Amino acid sequence: MKKIILFLITTTIFGCSTKNELYKETDSFVQSLETEYESYGFSPDKYSKTTSDGLYTISPIGRLINVKIQKIVNTEEYEDLKNDLEDHYKGDTRVNSVYICQAGTIMIDCRN
Repeated sequence: MKKIILFLITTTIFGCSTKNELYKETDSFVQSLETEYESYGFSPDKYSKTTSDGLYTISPIGRLINVKIQKIVNTEEYEDLKNDLEDHYKGDTRVNSVYICQAGTIMIDCRN
């Protein structure tokens, strides 16, 4: 029962349309590292994007893409987001890994 309630809360907070927008933005950064940029350098604010609902901020740093949830959440919600992004990029050779960094945010690793 506890897992069902957590699923319902998570689904409500992180709705499909929000995740679709998040994937669209992260996909755009992943693609641009393949076609347009060798690296984004170390000016994450210059290229950062925030989803229309303000829930996620996506900031490229070098060849890493940082995803931050813009509200107070617990570790479990970052784990769920990491797992969702891992599933989204499974089999994509442009992405080496998706992990939670020590700052507590998600990193999508596109380093060569």
